[in-house]
Amino acid sequence: MNSQSLRTLEYQQIKEDLARYAVSYAGKEHISNLHPMKYLTSIHRAMEETAEAKELLEKGSSIPLPSLDGIEWIMSLMGTGYLYNEQDFTAVGTFLKSCTQLRKYMASKEHTAPRIGAYASSLLELSHVKDEITRCIRFGSIDDGASKGLEKVRKRLTVAKERLYKKIEGVMSRHQSILQENIYSMRNGRYVIPVKREYHKQVKGFVLDQSTSGQTVFVEPDEIAVLQGDLDLLLADEAREEAIILGHLTDLVEREGVSLRLNIEVTGTYDFIFAKAKYARSLGAIAVALNERGFMRMNGGRHPMLQGMVPISLEFGKGYKSLIVTGPNTGGKTVVLKTLGILTLMAQSGMLIPVEEGSEFTIFSEVMSVIGDGQSLAQSLSTFSAQMKSIEEMLRGAGKGVLLLIDELAAGTDPGEGIALSTALLEELSRRGANIIVTTHFNELKAFAAATPGFQNARMEFDKDTLQPLYRLTIGEAGESYALQIAEKLGIDLSVIERSRQIVKEQREGQRDREAYLQRRPLTEHTTYNEAEKEPLLQPTDTGIVDVEVQAEDVDEKEPDEKALPHSFKVGDAVYVSSMGRTGIVFERKNSLGMVGVMIQKQKMFVNHKRLKPYISKDELYPDDYDFDIIFESKENRKKKKLMQRKYVEGLSIVYDGDDS
Repeated sequence: MNSQSLRTLEYQQIKEDLARYAVSYAGKEHISNLHPMKYLTSIHRAMEETAEAKELLEKGSSIPLPSLDGIEWIMSLMGTGYLYNEQDFTAVGTFLKSCTQLRKYMASKEHTAPRIGAYASSLLELSHVKDEITRCIRFGSIDDGASKGLEKVRKRLTVAKERLYKKIEGVMSRHQSILQENIYSMRNGRYVIPVKREYHKQVKGFVLDQSTSGQTVFVEPDEIAVLQGDLDLLLADEAREEAIILGHLTDLVEREGVSLRLNIEVTGTYDFIFAKAKYARSLGAIAVALNERGFMRMNGGRHPMLQGMVPISLEFGKGYKSLIVTGPNTGGKTVVLKTLGILTLMAQSGMLIPVEEGSEFTIFSEVMSVIGDGQSLAQSLSTFSAQMKSIEEMLRGAGKGVLLLIDELAAGTDPGEGIALSTALLEELSRRGANIIVTTHFNELKAFAAATPGFQNARMEFDKDTLQPLYRLTIGEAGESYALQIAEKLGIDLSVIERSRQIVKEQREGQRDREAYLQRRPLTEHTTYNEAEKEPLLQPTDTGIVDVEVQAEDVDEKEPDEKALPHSFKVGDAVYVSSMGRTGIVFERKNSLGMVGVMIQKQKMFVNHKRLKPYISKDELYPDDYDFDIIFESKENRKKKKLMQRKYVEGLSIVYDGDDS
């Protein structure tokens, strides 16, 4: 999946939230490696496993997940020659006991949770390792009975210590009057008595330390030193016997390294699955139906990180595959994109998602999103430039089974050019088979969605009285921006608001006049406009003219009969471009491919003649001798043409750049 889109849709944050429910390093590692899958079988299995785990949790079951405390450290030292200690073996023993418990538990749930229950059969009990550790290590220490040699040495140690303690008590009793206090202690592993500094020479022995004040010295009496030496020899014998036992257990554990790793992997898998189940319960999430047919139905979808949001429902894939979402700012349009995007990624990761029953998600090979302004001072990218950079990547990746989420397409540039660019981009992305959900404020794109096969309008509901967003998405209707109402509520001067309304009224009246004129002029019988056909593609060309891709059926047409002859558009005719919902002026007649040159707001393009409707003929717009260069040529080029018609001027030329035909 596209890494930038994963960041935009906050997929990593979902993984971090999920990781809080894992209890082992192996489970957290699974979550770290989690990513959206692309194959239906794998996704379906993972989702069913999570659903089974959630069902067990909801029945109040306490899952005996093995503890992996200390196990990661042990496995990291395998084969290095390291001698494991008592705490290490305690961790291994505890882990193996838990594996046995989990195996028995999941065997009892075989009918309730058959998918996840199957993993437990891979758990190895390793009874010989577990029993040997239990025999040798008790309460974190090596047991006396771990070996005969150790048992013998420790018995001798017990006797030696008793003799030593009796001797110390006898010495302290004889020198009680010169002792600082009547207790003995150890210094550097040797037993000493606290003697007042001025009397320390009265005790035969070695001074090993003194107090901070210097008033007390710690003396090891000679008669104790002899017994201390015997004790040290026995302690060395004990350490040697313990090392033999630890070496034996280390060898035993390392021989089962592969089996231990398998148990750790199974434990991590269970931890991962139950972490997903616990997270699902916290979200009120459920399993959804999955398909590869391109049909998507999200009933009451909620974004996992937005508490208390109004659930969103949308659908596409039957009759239309793309949505153009309109509505006011702060109305929740962006939330629609983010919710659909993150829930799709979660579902394809085998997670349960917070939606209502009846939801069905399709599998996408790629989810790409352009949400947010993406400005970058370091790269000198404006909002528009950053969006176009991402859109360019979308154009390269668009195809069947790809979901594209675009917020406010082409909003950061000239509205006229933005509308034309948006239309062309949507046509091209749709032609390549992608599913597109785009938000916009352009009214022209609402008309585009209504007239273009494969597209459908959707609007975010808005309370007209309170001017508060309702965060409900209604499919099949276009929304309004409510810009003037919101501006008035926020305190913009009333005179400005009234002037704005006057301008809007004039614009609408002008539009109604044009529509009424068109209705009074019925289409000629020669027009071959067909709404059901696929819409053409607008592509920039090197000449600055937008070219329109020719569909196969446009070139290899059957011979038309007399009642279906194509309309003959003339230079200067005003025409209506159905795919864009805009009017333009013909600057070049139809060529051999059936393409007509049309200029819309100084943007020249070639459009298939089937996509054009007669609007106003040149005869009604201009006098017979009208010079169309006034419309189609720049002032400078017109001057050059007139000069060329009068005389030859050496070096005089007309060069058409990217803005001329």
